[in-house]
Amino acid sequence: METDLYVQRPTVVEVNLDHIGHNLRAVKLHTPQKKVMAIVKANAYGHGLVPVANHLVSLGVDQLGVAFLEEGIVLRKAGITLPILVLGGIFSSQIEYFFDYNLEFAVSSMEKLRQVEAVAQSKEKTAVVHLKFDTGLERIGVHVEGAGPFIEAALKSIHCRIKGVFSHLACSDDPQSPMTGEQLEKFHEITNHFHRLGHPMPIRHLANSGGVLHFPETHLDMIRPGLILYGVYPSQAAKRVLNVKPALSLISRVVYFKVVQPGQTISYGATWKAHHMIRVVTTPLGYGDGYPRALSNRGQVLIRGKRYPIVGNICMDQFMVNIEWETAYNGDEVVLIGSRGNETILVEDLAEWAHTIPYEILTCLNERIPRVYRPK
Repeated sequence: METDLYVQRPTVVEVNLDHIGHNLRAVKLHTPQKKVMAIVKANAYGHGLVPVANHLVSLGVDQLGVAFLEEGIVLRKAGITLPILVLGGIFSSQIEYFFDYNLEFAVSSMEKLRQVEAVAQSKEKTAVVHLKFDTGLERIGVHVEGAGPFIEAALKSIHCRIKGVFSHLACSDDPQSPMTGEQLEKFHEITNHFHRLGHPMPIRHLANSGGVLHFPETHLDMIRPGLILYGVYPSQAAKRVLNVKPALSLISRVVYFKVVQPGQTISYGATWKAHHMIRVVTTPLGYGDGYPRALSNRGQVLIRGKRYPIVGNICMDQFMVNIEWETAYNGDEVVLIGSRGNETILVEDLAEWAHTIPYEILTCLNERIPRVYRPK
C-alpha cells in the first residue's frame, strides 16, 4: 500500500503512531489520576481522524472530543464506541442525529437545553450533556452571571443527564498570562452552584494543551489535550516541560532540476531574483495542499540532510528551492517537516516563519496529501 501511495503522488504525510502513544504517556505522567478526553477534531489536527482515534482508543483514553457532529458520525461509522463529546455549537436540526449516533452534547444556552430536552422526550431517550460556560473566551457558553439558573434548569430536566461541566481557556499557551487564573476563579464560582443545590459534582474539564503544560490547578477531573498529543507545542512562549515527540512528517521529492542565470526572477510576481548563477529544484507541493503561501521566500526544507531556502512565491502545486551550486537529483527526498541527519524542521518553525500558529500549519494540510502510518 505504501508503494501505491508514492506511485500515486511523490508527497506524503507520515504519521508515527508510536510517538502519539509516547506523548499520551508523557501527558498522563504529568497529570496523574486525571481522566483524558483526547481531542481529535480537524482531522486529528491533520494527522488523520479515524486512524488516530482508533489508536488513542487502543491506548485507553477515557473519551474523545470533536468539534462538529459530522466528525462524531465518521467515528461512529468507523466502529468506535468510546464516548464522544461534540464540543462546538449545535443547530436544532442536528439534535436528533446525536441520539442516532450516541454522541454527547455540549449544551451552551438555556434555549439549547430546551431544544435537546424536547427532542429527547420525543424520542424517549436520555441526552448525555456537558454544560458549557463562557469564562472569558466570548465564543459560546453561558456567562457566570447566568450560571445558577442554567444549572438549576439542567438539573430539573427529565431527559438530560449532566455528565460534565466545562469551559475553555483563552490564554493558557502563555504561562505568564493572568487570564487563566481569572477564568479558573470564574469556573469555580460556576461549579459551586452544584454544591449549593446539593447535587453531586459532574466531571469538570477545563485544561487544554496549554493548561496541561502550565496550570496544574486547571486539571480538575479531566483534561482535554489536543496539540500536545501530536508532539507540538502551542506557542513559542510555552514551557517545554514534557518530552514529547512530533508525530507528523511532511515529505516530498525533487521533480525538476535547473540552472538559473544571474538576474533571472523566480515564480509568480517575480519576488526573488538570482544575483549569481545557481541551481534550483522544484518540489510538487503548494498552497493547494495547505502548505502556506506565507512561507514564500521564508521557508526552508531539507535535501540530503542540509537546509535550503524556498525562493519565489509558493504556487498552488509547486515551489522552488535554491541549492546554490550543490547537488540534487530528480527523486531526491525533500523534507518539509521532520528530521534528517542532524537537521530538524518543526511545525513550530513553519508557524514562526509564516507568522501564524502551529495549529493552523497542521490543520491546513489537506486530504490531497496521502497519509502513511507507522508502524504498519
